[in-house]
Amino acid sequence: MADRQDLFPMLPGKVVPADLLPFNETSPQLKKAAKDGQLLFTNEFDDLICFSHLRWDFVYQRPQHLLNRAARQCRVWYIEEPKWSDTSYLEIKSIGQQLSVVIPHLVHSTSGQEAIRQQQVLVDQLLAEQHIQNYALWYYTPMALAFSDHLTPKVTIYDCMDELSAFKGASPQLIDQEQRLLKKADIVFTGGYSLYEAKRSRHECVYAFPSCIDYDHFVKARQPLPDPADQRNLAGPRIGYSGVLDERIDLDLLSDLSLRLPDWQFILLGPVVKIDPATLPQGPNLHYLGMKNYTELPAYFSNWDAALMPFAINEATRYISPTKTPEYLAAGLPVVSTPIRDVLRTYGGWEQVFIANSADEIAKEMNQFIQTTQSANRTDLDVFLQEQSWESTWQQMQRIIAGRSKQYVAETISKPYTSESVS
Repeated sequence: MADRQDLFPMLPGKVVPADLLPFNETSPQLKKAAKDGQLLFTNEFDDLICFSHLRWDFVYQRPQHLLNRAARQCRVWYIEEPKWSDTSYLEIKSIGQQLSVVIPHLVHSTSGQEAIRQQQVLVDQLLAEQHIQNYALWYYTPMALAFSDHLTPKVTIYDCMDELSAFKGASPQLIDQEQRLLKKADIVFTGGYSLYEAKRSRHECVYAFPSCIDYDHFVKARQPLPDPADQRNLAGPRIGYSGVLDERIDLDLLSDLSLRLPDWQFILLGPVVKIDPATLPQGPNLHYLGMKNYTELPAYFSNWDAALMPFAINEATRYISPTKTPEYLAAGLPVVSTPIRDVLRTYGGWEQVFIANSADEIAKEMNQFIQTTQSANRTDLDVFLQEQSWESTWQQMQRIIAGRSKQYVAETISKPYTSESVS
């Protein structure tokens, strides 16, 4: 039993299986709570402050999946990049019972150093007004360190979901700021194996947590769902992409594919970011339908025949671990992808994934690939996908945070103990 406890420690926010609880050291009330699945272990901090480069209401992805779960155990403050206004102030929007989005507003034309000073003042204001004293810091952007370095958290986490310095328009200060953050952070999580390999020599506590999945959400797409109005009239086989359209997309490949496969309808969901929309290839079978709500995606996927990940092979994609890979597969879609390293190493061996180097290769093999996947056994793949859940990832992250902080407190259920409680 001791060995199993080493593998499955009592985690903050984690329901501890009754057979792993040391009952000889607990009260009858704790025994009953554990057996009923009501015993929770809470974080040593009351608040989690997250600094992000992404708007909360942008594409629903890693930060939303993880921080919605964090809000079960503590208050979460998701601080976005600032917006320009006539006055300097904090905008706070409640997203859930314990989750708030915080938007700093800075005065128009504020200089770089003054912008840092104003953001520091606003962060201090947030802590004072919301009585935030016992907290953790969670960074998605190293650039936020410029105005938060003075804070004194219980623990500092850097969740590195992308190599931001490789992205178009990245600040030249990003590399230096990340080095500072790596020195400050207690724990580093990475959004993929390639990122892990790039960071593991730069910090003593780096852990890889690649793209995960809300399996139950996307498996609904395997059942017939109403075809969304904006793709309903697109006749013929459909292949789709869902995600940001930016410098990581191989536009030449997309254009070439649409010409080589004129009978296929190419449906692209997502916002156009950092590139000129005028550069998007056009054609009678190319359809840009804009960004969709996360809840709408299963209906779109349900009415596609295949999914496409037309990523360019460049510095911006060198470390990516696309979240859409497991989501497409859970939806029952065969996936066609360019040879992105983390896709190749994690999913390249499954029959339902076709890794291709060119439009010519895809065009020649597409029909045969689709036919092959229709008869492929999905049992092992589904088991694999269900193991890649966001819930599991969050629980593992909590284990690491608890082990690093070395402090956690057991909470019992609120009802008073009676002899009947443990009968």
